[in-house]
Amino acid sequence: MVGLFCGCASRPTNVLLPVADTSPSSSKINMLVATTRRRSSNPAQMYTGERGMAPSFTDMTVSIPPASVRKVGEVAWPKKLPSNPATDFAVLKAEELSVQSAKGWLHASVRKSPDHSVLVFIHGFNNRFEDAVYRFAQIAKDTGTSSAPILVTWPSRGSTLAYGYDRESTNYTRDAVELLFQYLARDPEVKEVSILAHSMGNWLALESLRQTAIRNGGLPAKFKNVMLAAPDVDVDVFRTQIADMGKQHPQFTLFVSQDDRALAFSRRIWGNIPRLGSINPEEAPYKAELASENVTVIDLTKVKSGDSLNHGKFAASPQIVQLIGARMANGQTLTDSRVGLGDSIVQATTGAAAAAGNAAGLVVAAPVAMVDQNTRENYGNEVEGLTGRQASKKTDAGGKKCDPTKGCKK
Repeated sequence: MVGLFCGCASRPTNVLLPVADTSPSSSKINMLVATTRRRSSNPAQMYTGERGMAPSFTDMTVSIPPASVRKVGEVAWPKKLPSNPATDFAVLKAEELSVQSAKGWLHASVRKSPDHSVLVFIHGFNNRFEDAVYRFAQIAKDTGTSSAPILVTWPSRGSTLAYGYDRESTNYTRDAVELLFQYLARDPEVKEVSILAHSMGNWLALESLRQTAIRNGGLPAKFKNVMLAAPDVDVDVFRTQIADMGKQHPQFTLFVSQDDRALAFSRRIWGNIPRLGSINPEEAPYKAELASENVTVIDLTKVKSGDSLNHGKFAASPQIVQLIGARMANGQTLTDSRVGLGDSIVQATTGAAAAAGNAAGLVVAAPVAMVDQNTRENYGNEVEGLTGRQASKKTDAGGKKCDPTKGCKK
């Protein structure tokens, strides 16, 4: 366990304290954050991984540095604090909103969208608040979305040792997400809703959609696109969830990878039932069942990944997701639906332009990996909780002194 947190820290934490806008050439992403996390006493953290008593809302603006200093698909985490908007992702505004003020933000933002659309992003397991904010800002920027961006962030402790807590936190949050969906369904200003979820966030998205459909006798037609990236969802449960939504359900696009090691681990935890994000879509009964529900499947098994878990292939292969997004935006078939995307596509898409266009295109174009070793925090607090011992003065195999907040001293 000690080895888990003795690696040197790759970046600062608590990076959300607003700074001055000192870089006119940087892009600005304004988003509405809806969360069930507990408010932090530290303004640079904003929200913890613990559960709040009620949903809260924040109007946030994130500055993203120019393309000359950042690659598409990457989050430019600050090397030191305060963040420098010329080179780093940086928060320019973080204003807590009442429910009424959040509705006002939504109305104003939707009116600016050419198609009056909304993009809802729900992150996955092992994400701190700052991870979710910066990743969604990157998605919104790199896809060129004109939709009103809404981040749903639930209480995740940001630790690989807190899987059970995180899963229960999605259940804790589903009523709040259903209320958001119900509001979007009723709001006449909103003409189209697209949802992008990753990993464990897919459970939250599907459960909230299911509850909305049951309560309303179906889902409104404005819920058009739901993108399920590496879903950590029981395949048997998914059958019932999509059935409960009725025949008029959104267009689902499912991204799978049979070599996803994170989902293989999850499968062992959950009684050896296959996880939706790691199935072979050409095998029975999945092929027929997915076809009958008109679920588009993108098989990324053959795609090479820099992620050792193969759980975040979107980030490792941004050219592929840009190609997918561009083709969807133009109404084209996604690589014949169930044909695997091999190395030849990686080569063919090198240098592909970032997708821009309607919500259906922009959602799939996003590099949505949340399992990124460069964004993971040391696990000292978890180890301390399990062992009852302080983890702040351990040493690594090379004799370096380690601090869970500062990493190992050379």
